[in-house]
Amino acid sequence: MKLDTLKHGFDHTTMPAHPLADYWPADVIESLAHRHWARTEVRSRIDLAAWQGYLADLPRDPYVNLRWKRMSWLTLNEENDVEDMGECPMAQGGAFNDAESMADRLRYYSPLTREFMSRPDVKAFVRAWARLWNIGPREPILMQITGVRGEGCVDPLQGQGIHADGCKALSIMVLNRENVTGAENHLYHDKEGRYSLLDATLDPGDILHLRDDRVFHSVDGIRQCNIAAPFERFIIIINSRFVDEFQNRMLRRHFPEAVLNETH
Repeated sequence: MKLDTLKHGFDHTTMPAHPLADYWPADVIESLAHRHWARTEVRSRIDLAAWQGYLADLPRDPYVNLRWKRMSWLTLNEENDVEDMGECPMAQGGAFNDAESMADRLRYYSPLTREFMSRPDVKAFVRAWARLWNIGPREPILMQITGVRGEGCVDPLQGQGIHADGCKALSIMVLNRENVTGAENHLYHDKEGRYSLLDATLDPGDILHLRDDRVFHSVDGIRQCNIAAPFERFIIIINSRFVDEFQNRMLRRHFPEAVLNETH
């Protein structure tokens, strides 16, 4: 049952040179306010090919088979500069993650590289994302590069199915799709998947913004197109304002001066 669709394919050629306030089209802000999700692209804002170059040295995920991943906790300081907060584990409670390999456990990953995080277009992306969600100084922002590669078929969610990530602000950007069919993204009004909001296959540079406490999401399995070559699909996940108390406990423990979205 399709509730709503979003007009996308914005014409950036009619827009002025983009200061931070104009990073996202006005349609994105309007859609988030009224529909709780928005689809757009960032190819015109970043050097996508350069970002893809950082996929080669991703470590394997020690908790999930066939997945590679880096993640860092970031924040903005009072001068609006992006800072690395240091190490804190990812912690998703069972209410937000149905996969046995990930739920209710602390997961530690290698950080995003300094070379990647020092890029001006990466910093501009993080600042613009924070501005979109009104994220202020000292609020923790989790940024991940994650994805799958291999042969045959794979479930990129590793058993999570239709889910929410346990936060209020979430965006998912596709970095690459190589030798891939499938991986269609789905948004739903409910966890049971009875009310569909979007079915879309995202290309590299496409991004979905979600009010994660209002919208549920999933992605279809990935299949190899040409069996003579491996496939891979990698994404950027960036989110903040956690409603998962398990994650907030870890954030309070590791970053006592952080500004958190407290849940009681």
